[in-house]
Amino acid sequence: MHRDKLLSLLAGYAGRYPDEDISRFRRFVERQPRCFERDCWDDGHVTGSAVVLDRAGTSMLMTHHAKLGRWLQLGGHADGDPDPLAVACREASEESGLSVVPIQEEILDLDIHAIPARDPDPAHFHYDVRFLLRVERPGSLHVTHESLALRWVLLDDVASVTNEESILRMVRKSQGSATH
Repeated sequence: MHRDKLLSLLAGYAGRYPDEDISRFRRFVERQPRCFERDCWDDGHVTGSAVVLDRAGTSMLMTHHAKLGRWLQLGGHADGDPDPLAVACREASEESGLSVVPIQEEILDLDIHAIPARDPDPAHFHYDVRFLLRVERPGSLHVTHESLALRWVLLDDVASVTNEESILRMVRKSQGSATH
């Protein structure tokens, strides 16, 4: 089954974070065979995103999202790809112009968030699978049509850019994760 890899990653995540209730996320993936498709509107669809760290591991690359008008982590739609880590890496590279590599292959964080309706897309949920990545080699940032801007933010200063708990939670987890 094309969802086996994600279900295995979810099981590993649940083992590392037993206090977090991931049952809604797991049920969605188990019951929705089209969960990786962008046009899966019933419950929403899987996305992949990441905390992208600089080589020193002290700053996170953030995007000022063009559609949502907020500073967020890099990431995007699976577009049929059942490998959420590959999705997070692809999206981070596409949105920044930088080459990125995983620091770890296990899930850093999970989040389910509502996306408002925007013609022609109805309101829906993103089941976001989040990873910890780092820039493979320094380079110039490339802002795409999906961003108003890109910016490196010191991990200790992310709260000055956003008050979104899901992003702050990712940063806390990244600071406690594997060696950067």
